[in-house]
Order: sequence, then C-alpha cells, then structure tokens
Amino acid sequence: MKAKKKVVISTEVRRSKAPKSGKRAFPPVWSEDSGAGRPIGAGRKVETSGDASSRPRVETGSAAVADLGAHVVARPTMSQREALDRVDLSVDIAPQRGLLLLNPILVASGTFGYGVEYGEVVDVQRLGAICCKGTTLRPRAGNPPPRVTETPGGMLNAIGLQNPGVDAVIEKYGPIWQGWQVPVIVNIAGESIEDYVEVARRLDGVPGVAGIELNISCPNVGKGGLQFAIDKDAARAVTAAVRRATELPLLVKLSPNVTDVRPIAKAIEEAGADAICAINTLSGLAVSVDRTRAFLGNTYGGLSGPAIKPVALRIVYEVAQVVSIPIVAIGGVTNLDDVLDFFACGAVAVQVGTALFADPELPVRLGDELRAECLRRGLTSYKPLIGTALPARTGAPSAKGAEYRP
Repeated sequence: MKAKKKVVISTEVRRSKAPKSGKRAFPPVWSEDSGAGRPIGAGRKVETSGDASSRPRVETGSAAVADLGAHVVARPTMSQREALDRVDLSVDIAPQRGLLLLNPILVASGTFGYGVEYGEVVDVQRLGAICCKGTTLRPRAGNPPPRVTETPGGMLNAIGLQNPGVDAVIEKYGPIWQGWQVPVIVNIAGESIEDYVEVARRLDGVPGVAGIELNISCPNVGKGGLQFAIDKDAARAVTAAVRRATELPLLVKLSPNVTDVRPIAKAIEEAGADAICAINTLSGLAVSVDRTRAFLGNTYGGLSGPAIKPVALRIVYEVAQVVSIPIVAIGGVTNLDDVLDFFACGAVAVQVGTALFADPELPVRLGDELRAECLRRGLTSYKPLIGTALPARTGAPSAKGAEYRP
C-alpha cells in the first residue's frame, strides 16, 4: 500500500495542535452486520424521513477508516457502485446564468488556497466547486501577526485578505483552472464599489473562472468604514454595480454580524445576485496569555468552525423564507449530519471551511456519504432533502426575540 503524502499546513495556532486527520470507509450503504455486501435495509422498508436515528451515524475525522483498509466484505460490490453512480447530486447554483456543479459540496474561500495547494492530497475534480482565496484589485500584505488562534469549537483568524492581486491571480492560476473540470469561483473583496467593479471586469471572460463570490464584509471607505454587508443600501449598491460589470454567475456572501439579515438578503436578490452564501465569520476577540492585550495583531478576528453552526443554520433558515435564489450554506460543516441540517433549512449546497485544516479529504468524502445516504433512503436525487424543516408560512425574524420567549 502506497504511503500517504504528508501534508504540512502552516498555521499560527497558539494553543493545542489540530487533531490528526483520519479517513472514512466507503459510505455506509451496507454493513457487515447485515451480511457481506448486503445493503442496509434489504428485505425491509427503507425510511425516507430526515430522522437521523433511522440511519447509521456517519463518523468523520479521527474516527474514520480508509476504504482501502476496510475488510473486503465491507466494500461495495459492482452493482452497489453502479447504484451509487445513478444518484444525481448535480445542482445549478446560478440558474439564470448557469453554474452547474457535479455535487453540492464546495470548499470555502480562505481555506483551500487557489486549489493547487491541495492538488497532491485531494482529488479536486471530485469537489462541487472551489471558492478560491479572497482576491483584491491590488496586492495586499495582510494583517500583522499573530493572525490565527484556536478557540473552543473553532478558530479566530485575521489574515487580512493577503493576496497577490487580481492580475497576478489571473496570470498564475487562470491557465491551471482552465484545464480543470471542477468550477472555480473567485472570491473578491474591495474597499469601494469601484474596487469591486474593476476586479469583476478583469475576471469577466477569463477562461477557468466559473463565477464570482462577492465578499461584502469589507469596510466601505466612502461611508466611514461601515461594512457593505451590514447596510442593505450599501449591499444593494455594490451587488448591482458588480452585476452590471460582469455576466459571470454572481454569489454574494452574507455577514452574520447584523440584527436582521432578511432585508439585506432581499436587497441583494433584487440587485441581481444569482445566489446567496451564508454565512461569513462572526466577529470575535481573543486575549493574550498574560491578559495584557488582544492576542491577534489586528485585535479582532473572524470566528469560524463548529461553534458557529447554530448561527449559520438560523440565518439560512431565515433567508430561505424570503428569497427565491439558491442559498449556499457555510459555517461549521464537519460531517454528513451538518450537511443534511443545512439542506433541511433551505440550502441547496454547502461549503466546507475550517474543518479542512484538520481533514483535507472531508469534502470529497461528504460527497460520497451524501450519495450513499440518498441511496439508503431510496432517493435518486438529494433535492427532496432541501427545505424539509422550513415552516409552511414565513415566520417572525429572530431579531424580534421570539425564540427567547417562555
């Protein structure tokens, strides 16, 4: 058996190291308990409800085992593989312009570089899409260190959009992306509407660029540094301006750092966005070991990881009730149950982010596990799993505090 290549990930984590990555056996459509190669549920009715108790819990990360290391009776037969291949995981996340993904598992901006960094570790062609590192009009050196610190259930980062600038990105990575099957969505940022527009114009028509993800959680210099993402008029204006500048599919990333996200999401949809990504990181802070200052060089950082999943679920749930464009969920995805939860709240796809640092193969494995779960439920597509937790009628926003009332 060929030795696995060692992955070295440079971080500035000050506390404990990330857990060692594990691997997962082929998706649990079958089990040794039910007989060699016999599908779970054979000879009995297959449950199609979303009740997690009706299916084997999918383990990921350190609890997982490689398919190659599994006993032969636990591996799928040829007929089972053919059945898995018939499950349709494709999704168009920009129906008006067309951005068809082979599966709904993407990798999030800022956690997967430009895709090439993971090329020898992960089969990138099996991903739904790659959202590349945040790109700006001019090169940025980023924030002073320390930039990253671990937190309970996640991490804080204050990288500061370090990148070589859009022209360098196009020159260096465009030709590589052009040869890939997996779509690459370029995440862009700016300090003014003009910045966003110019970056979008330069990306428009570049071979290998499949779409744009608009990071509007940036300070608007023209409005005293107020983030575009927390003001519906500013969010509308920057989205509309970029929409006029490019015919590329346009995804806009929401900030969770607002009281009520619904008006902002509706403004973004009305301005011409093809899809909404929810959510960006939550603003947070860590203090130094001697408690004499803020730990991060930028003072504040963005909180990500499993700790923010409930917030992300709430925002996806709220936004899905007021917009008709697709929602791509982000925030704390570490296993299949997280994926299914986001689907139930109205998302059509998910992005895996922070978990990649501990387990780079997770997104590919999640695609396999989702396919297996659909087969277990007797589904030929994952689409029936979308929106199952949404109310029949639009509910009150959480900003009114309804969830806290006795």
